[in-house]
This record gives sequence, C-alpha cells and structure tokens, in this order.
Amino acid sequence: MATVLTINGAEHSVDLPGDVPLLWVLRDAVGLTGTKFGCGVSACGACTVHIDGEAVRSCQIALADVDGEVTTIEGLGTPDAMHALQTAWVDHQVAQCGYCQSGQIMQAAALLAQTPSPTDGDIDEAMQGNLCRCGTYPRIRAAIHTAAATLKNAG
Repeated sequence: MATVLTINGAEHSVDLPGDVPLLWVLRDAVGLTGTKFGCGVSACGACTVHIDGEAVRSCQIALADVDGEVTTIEGLGTPDAMHALQTAWVDHQVAQCGYCQSGQIMQAAALLAQTPSPTDGDIDEAMQGNLCRCGTYPRIRAAIHTAAATLKNAG
C-alpha cells in the first residue's frame, strides 16, 4: 500500500514498508540526497529535516510515523532565492568537508523559527546535537547570527 507524503511542498507516493526510516525514503525513493546519513542512531544530526517546522532526525522516524509536511535542505531555499541561512553559510565559509552542513542548516532554521534573535547560549543549546568533525562551530554560530539579522531586517 502506497504512502503519500508532502515533501518540500510536493506530494510523493512511495510504496515501502512502514518501518523504513524517513532518511531512506527521502534519499532512495524520492531522490533527495541533500539529507545525509551520519550515524543511524540520532546522535550526529546529519540527517536533520523538518516535519511541520520541527527539526527531527530522519534516521529515527519511520515512514509510518511521519505525520505532517516534510522539508529537506532542498526545500529550504532555491538556487535563485537561497534561505538567509544558506547565504550566511556561504558568506562565513562555514563548510569545510560539508558533510554535516545540511543537517546543521536545518537545525539552525528550526532555531530561528522559534527564536528569531538567538543568543550564543541559545545557539549552542539548539545546535549541540549536530556534530561537525571539522570543528566549524564558531563559523556556524556567526552564520546563524548573520542570518537572524538578515531575517529581522527583511521582516
């Protein structure tokens, strides 16, 4: 029996068992490979996506448990109109290897949706479950502050 998901504003029908993790639905069935596999146990944050605006680890959400609209890094912005976080990430040269960055950006987007003007403490608390082996945490924090200011000035 097919399951219909709304992902990045478009409906996708997938015929997979309900226990398949959302991560593999997104990558293998739908072809959205921006969401990364990091650990498979919800410890690194590389697979972070949004369900109805809430940051979740897609490696630990079963297809049958998805209840709401899914947003991946591909749905956050477009090449012609990047999200303020994506622009700030580029401006601050956050990515080194880049592997964790889609999860970092999705976690940061959820933070800014809840806390439009975060402090360093707010950022550190919200981002603590997203690991970066390259150690770009100071640039991540700076990019989040820049994006927060950009969004505030745009609104």
